[in-house]
This record gives sequence, structure tokens and C-alpha cells, in this order.
Amino acid sequence: MVQRGRPRTFDRDAAIDSAMHLFWEHGYESTSLSQLKAAIGGGISAPSFYAAFESKEALYREALERYMAIYGQVTRSLHDTTLAPREGVFLALLRSARMQTESGHPKGCMVALGVLEAGSTGSQAVTQLLREVRSRTRAGFRACVVRGIKNGELRSSTDPASLSVALDGFFQGLSALARDGVRHAVIEKAVTDAMGIWDAAMDRPAPGDGRKARHRPESPAAR
Repeated sequence: MVQRGRPRTFDRDAAIDSAMHLFWEHGYESTSLSQLKAAIGGGISAPSFYAAFESKEALYREALERYMAIYGQVTRSLHDTTLAPREGVFLALLRSARMQTESGHPKGCMVALGVLEAGSTGSQAVTQLLREVRSRTRAGFRACVVRGIKNGELRSSTDPASLSVALDGFFQGLSALARDGVRHAVIEKAVTDAMGIWDAAMDRPAPGDGRKARHRPESPAAR
């Protein structure tokens, strides 16, 4: 009598990490079940895959949660009210630029790239999920602008909607730069230059009016 071996098993955490990297690199629609099964390893069958993760969409959700827990924290400064508004924005852009260009994982931002890849033909549930994450980031930029207006750092005439969208637009563009292989040093300098969008709205003292100029946060790279 032929004895059957024990079913092949796999490390679920490692499987989610592998799926995260695939989705990050190729997007939801372009990542096939065959690619996912191969990355997970252990000779996992389609029925075993669905038994473990329910669906490709459910696995994507877990992979995105893993991404946000590990890499999505680069934008947490946008929601940190203990930081000066400008510093919150600057740190988010600087840290994101560093993360998106470092080695050890796909370049760019999984969320920003995923939104572009999904388009109008992708899974509506996945597209909505990504848009919700994007909306939280955009809201973070707006919150910093509003705080800057309230504390007098920015002129009262500043339009929170337009300034936050300008900053968010630059943030989204970092993914394309990272994917194109633009060096981190160049992107980091671009982040400093992009903060001129914020500085142009600052309520600077008029020459000779006796007030001190506002202190600008020191770049973390210089600390």
C-alpha cells in the first residue's frame, strides 16, 4: 500500500511578503495566480491557495496591509500634530523618497503605482481600496496646510485645497521617478526644491518691520 506524504506547507507570513512584492512590482491585474503560487512555493495547488487566502483580491488586501504597516509609515508625519506643519510635509516627502529608491524591494510606491495600474478596467474593490489610502495621504497634506494657516505659518489667503493637491501631486510623481531609476540624491534635492511651493505661501515678515523671520525645520539629513 502506497503511503501518502504529508501535504506541503508554507510560511503564511513569508507568502504574504512574496505576494506583496509581486503586487508592488506588477500591480494587481498583471500579477497572475501562477506567479503568486510560484512565489509562495511549497507546490501549493489552486484549491490550497483559495483555502488559505480565499481569493486573489483577499490576498491583495493582506499584502497591502503588510505594505502599509512596514513601508506606509513614511507618511505618518503628516498626521503628527506635535511637528510643525512644514516639517511634517518635508519629512513625509523626504522619507518617502528614500523608501521608494532603496534596495531590497520594488521601486516606487505600491499604492500610487497600483492606482495607475488599476485604471478603469481593474477590480473596483481593489481600486476603491487604493483610493481610500490615497485619500488619507491627501487629507494629511491638507491637514498640515490648514494647521499652517491657523498657526500663522502660512498666509490666511492660502487655499488649502490647491496647495495640498500641489504637494500631493509631487508626492505621487516620486513613484515614476523611482521607477525610471533617478538617483536618490537627485530626488532628495528635488524634495527640498519642491518645498518652495510651501515657502511661497509663508507669511514672511516685510523687510524692516522688526519681526523675526520664522525658523525653517532643519533637514533630517543634516542632523
